[in-house]
Amino acid sequence: MIGIYARVDLHCSRVRSLRNESDLLGGYPGGSNNSTGYRTKEVTVDQSTPSSPTRQFDSVRNQLAQAEGLAFLRLLSQPMVAATCCHLSHRWRDRIYTPWITLSLFLSQVLAAEQSCDQAIDRFQKCRYDQKLPKVATDTTSYCEARQRLPEELIGELVRRTGASILQKAKPSWLFHGRAVKIADGSSVVMPDTPSNQKAYPQPNSQAPGLGFPIARILVIFSLAVGTVLDAAVGPYQGKETSELALLRQIAGQFQSGDILLGDRFFCSYWVIADFQKRGVDVVVRLHQCRSADFRRGRRLGREDHVVTWSKLKAIPDWMSRAEYEAMPAELTIRELRVQVRDKTKRVRQLVVVSTLSDAKTYSAKELGDLFRQRWHAELDLRALKTHMNMEMLRTKSPEMVRKEIGAHLLAYNLIRGLMAEAARVEQAKPRTLSFMGAVHTTCAFEESHLYDPTWIEADLPRLLELIGEKQLADRPDRCEPRVAKQRPKPKPLLRMPRWAARRLIKRGMIPYNKA
Repeated sequence: MIGIYARVDLHCSRVRSLRNESDLLGGYPGGSNNSTGYRTKEVTVDQSTPSSPTRQFDSVRNQLAQAEGLAFLRLLSQPMVAATCCHLSHRWRDRIYTPWITLSLFLSQVLAAEQSCDQAIDRFQKCRYDQKLPKVATDTTSYCEARQRLPEELIGELVRRTGASILQKAKPSWLFHGRAVKIADGSSVVMPDTPSNQKAYPQPNSQAPGLGFPIARILVIFSLAVGTVLDAAVGPYQGKETSELALLRQIAGQFQSGDILLGDRFFCSYWVIADFQKRGVDVVVRLHQCRSADFRRGRRLGREDHVVTWSKLKAIPDWMSRAEYEAMPAELTIRELRVQVRDKTKRVRQLVVVSTLSDAKTYSAKELGDLFRQRWHAELDLRALKTHMNMEMLRTKSPEMVRKEIGAHLLAYNLIRGLMAEAARVEQAKPRTLSFMGAVHTTCAFEESHLYDPTWIEADLPRLLELIGEKQLADRPDRCEPRVAKQRPKPKPLLRMPRWAARRLIKRGMIPYNKA
């Protein structure tokens, strides 16, 4: 890791170097003070002329560095972003749209109701106006170019770092027997219909050309204790090696020895369980529909609770080499137990849960059943990202920017979850009992009223955490609600041909669609 980056000090006539970057990052993994191969150029600032353009620019930049950004950016400091950029060997020019300011505008953009670049620039203009600073260009060209210059790895690294740091501060009572439970779940997002997006993330074959949208599959790993995103993978929706299991293999390194993987029946795979056992990670998933449980066999642990042996499949998957196949264990010791849950119609359903936690004295059947039931939090977290934060339909028009936009949503989500974890600690509650959208609304309300006062966070943070902690979710277990919409949408005709063909027919005086 690079140990040097520059900061302008108004009390000195030179740009000083900040060393010991790992201290600024709070013990960043892999950090060191070695600056070999990188040099910091000293720039002399002319103090003799108050109207010097360089002097004015330095003043503008430092004022923005103090005032710009959302309240929760205290968890994502400017030194952290700069140090991460240096770690990725990313160079930038110290102009108006520095990586930190660009990222803060990007995060405020994904949290806004209208996620437009124009609105982000308007907020930036208002900030500069209140500080009596010169305005920037009203068009979004410079800001969009600054977003394109942001390294794609920067946002992903910050997502992983913020998610892990918040989880590390979790109280022991939030964990499962002192162990971190990580939920894996997949979903999909759509994006604008551009040639580059179609090439990277093709639309489904069932949709006619010109009538569909590019679609990407995402796999997200959530922390059950604090709700943060620990890592994510993005890939095409269909094709070879595009399944959720393939994406899980890409980010399996996120799991550490002692963790617990919690997932649905799709992750009930011999290869997944064997691979994670090698890593020292236990698994709790639902039994796959292609397997059946016979509780008359195996070592009995209780009523409909036993330990059985699974044998390795003879067929080698296409993605696995012969050496990897030979390294897999010939047998797996698996615990199977039947649990009862209530569905949306209040009917009792029986599910078979598969786990590698075979010690019935330490992990009772009831505890494992309750743990699997909490897998539903991943569905709620994805709903918060896709519906409440509008990540379901992305706005960017290139694959690189699509991945950055997804990362910006995940990073903003983590920062809100960080505030919720702090509020839960203050209110003696669990983060999962607090309202996510309540935290978003409260944070944005504070940020709107104090956006241009860089000192408000120190005085008003206790009040902000108190309000977030008071917005607790109602205890509504097994609630029954139909998953239908009462409000009827307005009837609109559907596009049944490519848009260019429809425009051609309109110019000829023809109606290219049928009324719905």
